Amino acid sequence: MKILHTADWHLGKKLHKYDLHEDQQLFLEWLIALIQERKIDVLLISGDIFDLANPPADARMLYYWFLRQMILQKCKIIITGGNHDSVSMLNAPKDILSMLDVIVVGGAMPNIEDEIIDLKELIVCAVPYLRDADLRQAVEGETATGRIEAVRNGIKNHYDQLANICQESFPNTPVIAMGHLYANGSVASESEREIQIGNLAAFEGNDFSETFDYVALGHIHRPQKVSDKENIRYSGSPIALSFSEKNDLKIVIELEVSAGKIQKIEDIPVPKNRMLKKISGDFEKVKSQLSSFQNECQLKAFLEIEVTEELHNPILTRELNDIIAVFEDENAIVLKHRISFKNEINSTAELFFEGQNIDDINETEILKRRLEKENGLSEEHQTLLMEAFVELLQKVKEEN
Repeated sequence: MKILHTADWHLGKKLHKYDLHEDQQLFLEWLIALIQERKIDVLLISGDIFDLANPPADARMLYYWFLRQMILQKCKIIITGGNHDSVSMLNAPKDILSMLDVIVVGGAMPNIEDEIIDLKELIVCAVPYLRDADLRQAVEGETATGRIEAVRNGIKNHYDQLANICQESFPNTPVIAMGHLYANGSVASESEREIQIGNLAAFEGNDFSETFDYVALGHIHRPQKVSDKENIRYSGSPIALSFSEKNDLKIVIELEVSAGKIQKIEDIPVPKNRMLKKISGDFEKVKSQLSSFQNECQLKAFLEIEVTEELHNPILTRELNDIIAVFEDENAIVLKHRISFKNEINSTAELFFEGQNIDDINETEILKRRLEKENGLSEEHQTLLMEAFVELLQKVKEEN
């Protein structure tokens, strides 16, 4: 039996207001071909199918399009809800989907045994994201530390109950547990909008029962092992969801079960269809890199521009904005840009000595000292600014 583990699709996700629909479409097309090529029997999706609890129509259409394509593959699909998913939205079509060999567990089940799926050669404990209300009862006067410990114990107890049932009912069958949680020591990226109270609860890899031959996790977008355990894995998101993931190798994980054991765990790289690149340096360096940029992927590249200069110069800010405004490249889009100055004055107070009496300072003196710090301004420009300021100041005084 061949199993494929993936998670954190975040259908409907936008990166700085740019839709990632094309990226997700290409991933799903590739995934369907991979499942067909490798003759995958079971697909596990460990939470965060959608990016929002109420996803846009095109995200829902993409989800159902994928499920429809999968009917032809004769591959069983097990989907669990994540913290971004709406339990009711995921669960709404579950009865119809079950007739198509798609099992959905959007939220914790009232009867925990309903999270156990018997595939004859394999048992899957389909554990969704466990919300606070699933794990503990509110206690009056409970401290933050007490609440965190209650969450940690609640998660552990949930998995221990499942492990005990599997030991008793399926003693010689390999067991895979799914989950959507934060495990202690995991390396997160910028795109994890919410890493529940569970990251404070510091759920450890050792907290998972040895009954589980493999733990298929979602929630963290970088693929990684938990506590260096080969059999406890985050598959990570299949596409980059933030610039902090621009260099990450995205994967899905294939497992092979035979003779009552998991015989193989293999990382399969996901093709990179969009380049995320950060261009940084001083103004001239960034300008040069931007003009010579070459895209290496199928979709338009997303660029992040960061200019750092030693001396404060407002003219450079304007020039950078002008360059970005007219930047036209059929292969790239600038998603965000910023400029910073190492010697930038953040407060007028920095222009004067400590203890200097404010009554001894007039308006023109403040502007004069400020202009002296503007290293990019010519004397002529400073004179024009001062003359304009004096004229405006005079008008204000006359009106008052």
